Amino acid sequence: MNEAGLRELEREVISCRLCPRLVAWREEVARVRRAAFATEEYWGKPLPGFGDPDAGVLVIGLAPAAHGGNRTGRIFTGDRSGDWLFGSLYRTGFANQPTSVARDDGLRLRECYIAAAVRCAPPANKPTPQERDNCLPYLVREVGLLESVRVIVALGSFAWDATLRVLADLGVPKPRPRPKFGHGAEFEIDRFTVVGCFHPSQQNTFTGKLTEPMIDAVFERARQLAS
Repeated sequence: MNEAGLRELEREVISCRLCPRLVAWREEVARVRRAAFATEEYWGKPLPGFGDPDAGVLVIGLAPAAHGGNRTGRIFTGDRSGDWLFGSLYRTGFANQPTSVARDDGLRLRECYIAAAVRCAPPANKPTPQERDNCLPYLVREVGLLESVRVIVALGSFAWDATLRVLADLGVPKPRPRPKFGHGAEFEIDRFTVVGCFHPSQQNTFTGKLTEPMIDAVFERARQLAS
C-alpha cells in the first residue's frame, strides 16, 4: 500500500489541464448545469480514483459522466451507470451500500478500487485518442501504486484497450495474440488477470445487453481470482 503516493497522484489529477477540449467542456457543463441539478455546485475538475488502497481488484471505466462524476466529484457517483456498478459491488461484497450519490454519502469500498481511463467528462462520452494518451500516465502510476491489485475489471472495450496500454507501459510482456474484449473474457499476464465486462451504460442496461446477473457474475469471478 502506498497511500502517500496515491494522495500525491490525486492532487496532480485534480489540477490537470492537459486537454483544452476536455477542460472547456467539463467547465461549461459545471457552469450551465442540468435543470435537475441547477442548485448544486458542480465539481467540474478531473477525477482521481478511489477505494481501498489494499484492493486486490481494480475496476477501470471509460470517463466521468458530465452530470454524474463531473457534478459530484467521484467517478460513477450520481448517474445510472453508477447505480448499476455499485449495486453489483454491494451484492458481491465489495461495497458497504448499494448506491453512490455524493462524495460524502458514506460509501466505502472493500478490496476494490475504481479508476477511469480518462479523468474528465468528454463531449458525447467520446475522448479522442490524444486525450486518452494524455491521461494514461495517471492510470499507469495508479496501477503501480496499488501493489495488491491482482485483477483488473475493464468496463467496456475502451477500458480494455486502455488496460492493455497501461500494462505495456508498466513493462508487462504483451500477450500474443492480442486479447479481444468481450463480456466475461479474461486473460492472465504477469501478476494480473484482466476480466472484461460490458459497460453499465444505459445503452447496455436498458436494452438488456447487460443484466444484473451478468455483471454480478463478473465481480464474483473477480473476487474468486483475487482471493
